Amino acid sequence: MDENRTGGNRTDGVDTDGVHTDGVHTDGADTGGLPPGGTPTGEERPAPDRVQQDRPHPDRAGPRTAPRRRTRRLLRIAAGLLALLLLPLLTAETALRLNYTGDPAPGTRTRHQDALWLGHAWVDGRRTDRDVEALARRLRGTGIRDLYVHAGPLEHDGTLPASAYPKARRLIAAVHRELPGVRVQAWLGDKLASESPDGLRLERAATRAAVVTSARQILAAGFEGTHFDLEPLHSGDRDYLSLLDDLRDLTHARGAVLSVAAHQIDPLPAFHSFWGTTTGHPKWWSQAYFGQVARRVDQIAVMSYDTMQPLESLYGGYVAQQTSLALEATPEGTDLLMGLPFYHENRFGHRARAETVPAAVRGVRLGLSRTDAGRARFGVALYVDFAATEADWRAYREDWAATPPTAS
Repeated sequence: MDENRTGGNRTDGVDTDGVHTDGVHTDGADTGGLPPGGTPTGEERPAPDRVQQDRPHPDRAGPRTAPRRRTRRLLRIAAGLLALLLLPLLTAETALRLNYTGDPAPGTRTRHQDALWLGHAWVDGRRTDRDVEALARRLRGTGIRDLYVHAGPLEHDGTLPASAYPKARRLIAAVHRELPGVRVQAWLGDKLASESPDGLRLERAATRAAVVTSARQILAAGFEGTHFDLEPLHSGDRDYLSLLDDLRDLTHARGAVLSVAAHQIDPLPAFHSFWGTTTGHPKWWSQAYFGQVARRVDQIAVMSYDTMQPLESLYGGYVAQQTSLALEATPEGTDLLMGLPFYHENRFGHRARAETVPAAVRGVRLGLSRTDAGRARFGVALYVDFAATEADWRAYREDWAATPPTAS
């Protein structure tokens, strides 16, 4: 779960080389004799104190003015290149702002297919039954159907020690008692060695087999599904698709759910290729690859946060676009969930004042309205429980769930 310019002023000097000042010209006064120095008067000579300031020859002026001309030329070229780079960005941001306008269609609210990511404290003993009771009070009357409980991370070889989730059975039993109908899935993930030498390597068949074994262990512990979050996962990764095929065979044989957290979709055609070439981190998936993943799973949750958008309106427009792109690529038989940012950080890629729950929910509703307002298997996923504020929960309830809390 999961990825700012100033310019100086230039002052030219005043060029005085082009100013020509003539001296005083004095002729001999005596035409019949010799001047005091005894020189004949047939020639005119400048007075001894005359200063002759000739206009500089272009060749002699070159060493002084040429660097200035080159500097101006380089500045013009740089300004042109900057304009070429900024124009597509400004065009895209304008489109996102326009995408945030209008009113969502009536009925674009929860379908009771929503999910919540929960931290590791729920399975390692730090959370108690009383915490589950409090969580149940929080969730009653909302659209939450699935809990993704962090039970990992996986080891880099794909294995998962049972010591990572010692209190899983107790949690699952408590949730079933307090929240009948809510499913508890094991959230498993790891860093991939796709951009560094350290991490899980999907290209190794033995590693993929170990991941499947880990999923089998999780289901045996009582979890009703497996939710995988492997990052950074590059668009087009065939080894990931192969892993999903094997996991689907396992989960469907056990009557369990196979769910994944998905990267965002290219906001512009082939943008992941451009971004990957320039930064080494592709970040986005192509829409076609997103569809290949969605067809292999029961549930796909888009991590629609960490978007690098500086304003709420731009972030909301971005989420609206992502919702539309994901709806187009996701088959009717797969649950599609759009992520909501229930956390507050300020770092590269994420501005807390821009990426808000109200903006995300409005963006989700706009995208749903424009693309497939009647889609039944659709919801939102809230990331993450331990960082959420009361304002986040209130916005989710009022703007999406639209159901007042049940009195406890």
